[in-house]
Amino acid sequence: MNKIIAANWKMNKNSKEAAETIKELSAFLNNSLPPKREVIIFPSFISLEASTHALSSSVLQFGAQDVYPAKDGAFTGEISPSMILDAGAAWVLTGHSERRHIIKEENTLVGQKTSFALASGLNVIACVGETLEEREAGKLYDVLTTQLNQTLAKLPTPLSPERLVIAYEPVWAIGTGKTAQTEDIIEAHAIIRELLKDIIGTSVSQTRILYGGSVKPENAREILELDNVEGLLVGGASLKAESFAKIIQA
Repeated sequence: MNKIIAANWKMNKNSKEAAETIKELSAFLNNSLPPKREVIIFPSFISLEASTHALSSSVLQFGAQDVYPAKDGAFTGEISPSMILDAGAAWVLTGHSERRHIIKEENTLVGQKTSFALASGLNVIACVGETLEEREAGKLYDVLTTQLNQTLAKLPTPLSPERLVIAYEPVWAIGTGKTAQTEDIIEAHAIIRELLKDIIGTSVSQTRILYGGSVKPENAREILELDNVEGLLVGGASLKAESFAKIIQA
C-alpha cells in the first residue's frame, strides 16, 4: 500500500507562484517519487488549473480543497466535481477543520460533499479531528464516531477502497507548531481503524489513514512509522518545495 503525502496550500499562492512551486518540487524529486509514495497537491481553486498544467509528467496528483454537492446551479462561490475534474484534478478534501470550525460546516454537509464527490468520480480525503477542549474533556472517541458516521453515511457502492482516504487532524495541532504526541496519534488512528470496520466493512484494511497537524521534515519519518499511519496531510511545511520534498523522502 502506497503512503500518501498530501500538501494543503490553503489560501496561499497565486497561479504563477503555484506553477513555480510545482516545477521546483519536481526538480527536487528529480521528476520521480520514492518507492511506495503518492503525492497529492491541493492548491487554491484559482491556482488549480495552473498547477495541473505545470508539469508534463504524472509524478504528482492534484486535488481541490473543497467541493459543493451539486452538478451545477445557483450556488454562488461554489465549485462542482465536474469543474474540478475539468481542471485536471482527481482528488478533493472534505471536512477540513478550517471548513468545520471557521466556515461552520456541519457533519451532514461534509457527508453530502463526500458521497457526492465520490459518486461523481473524484477521490476523497475526508478529514476528522477533535478540538483541544474536546480532547481534554475525554470526548475523542465520541467526536470521531460522530464525524465518521455522518461523513461516511451514504457512500456510493461499489467503492474501490483506494478512492477514500481519512485524514486525522487534531484541531489543536494545526498551524500551531504543536504536534500530537506519538501516543495521541496511535490512539486516534486505532479508534478510526476500528470505526471504519463497522462503517465500511471488509475493505477497511485498504483504507488509508493520514495524520495532519504541524508535520515538518524533522518529525515526518517518526510519524510515518507509527501503526495505522499511511501518510501525511501537510500544511505550512508544504508551501516551500524544498521542505516538502524532504517530507516526501522521509
